[in-house]
Amino acid sequence: MEHTKKTGNIHRIYTVNDYLRGEFGRKMVKLALDGGFTCPNRDGTKGTGGCLFCGSGGGGDFASTIDDQIRLMSDKWPNAGYLAYFQNHTNTYAPVSVLREKYDSALANPNISGIVIATRPDCLPPDVLDLLDEMNRDHFMWVELGLQTMHDRTAELINRCYDLTVFDQAMKDLSARGIKTVVHLILGLPGESRDDMLDSVRYVVQSGAWGIKFHLLNVVTGSRMAELYPDYQPFRDIDEYVSLVCDILEMLPMDMVVHRMTGDAPRSTLIAPPWSYKKRTILNEIEAELRRRGTYQGILTVAP
Repeated sequence: MEHTKKTGNIHRIYTVNDYLRGEFGRKMVKLALDGGFTCPNRDGTKGTGGCLFCGSGGGGDFASTIDDQIRLMSDKWPNAGYLAYFQNHTNTYAPVSVLREKYDSALANPNISGIVIATRPDCLPPDVLDLLDEMNRDHFMWVELGLQTMHDRTAELINRCYDLTVFDQAMKDLSARGIKTVVHLILGLPGESRDDMLDSVRYVVQSGAWGIKFHLLNVVTGSRMAELYPDYQPFRDIDEYVSLVCDILEMLPMDMVVHRMTGDAPRSTLIAPPWSYKKRTILNEIEAELRRRGTYQGILTVAP
């Protein structure tokens, strides 16, 4: 049935905040870090220019140092705990010795209670998997994989530079080591229909992913998307996007952790959709739509 808060109120989505409160007994905050990495589709190993949607920040537009972020957040959440989130670009794309030094440096901070590592499925060679296995045994951890879409035709269009079989192998390798995995999907990619997006969600569910992240496609300055599709609008309006996300939530397993339901880019770089910076409005509208429907995450998976 519905997830229920201790207050007895219906809680319709199993969010990462809910999961982390259950694990740590308090609010946990991810601190976005830039480890100085690049990507194989930026440095010429597999391609250049990065993915079509990626701005110059490589997905880490809000990253800064651990201590700086804690100072900024301590007033808002004085009793929070913190996770080191290696977010920017591909955070396993370096020799193991470099990765170990960067991960250990973050974990050495006494305020850090665990680590989150965002990467690509094609950047998990055996020695890196061994390191992640070791980190997972010694620390609280999860790994995030940028799939974005299950459709290879779209993957080629967005310059992802790996096919679906690479993702499948990465999921098997991480699962075999008991590593929690979060998969990123982008909603609103060029040429994708509603059914295409729902198929990608189903694919992630059947992959055995522990968590899922939905990004509303943002067209930002400095991205190839802005150059090639300057007038592109991924959704007509907030209502269309909210309806799709609610349809997706209804079909997710109840125990799949939802890490994100929209995307947020700095207003200074955002081109489209013009309303996507209204993150709180979008999230509130998703909750409101589920209430209006009388539904919740996983309702379609519940046996009659």
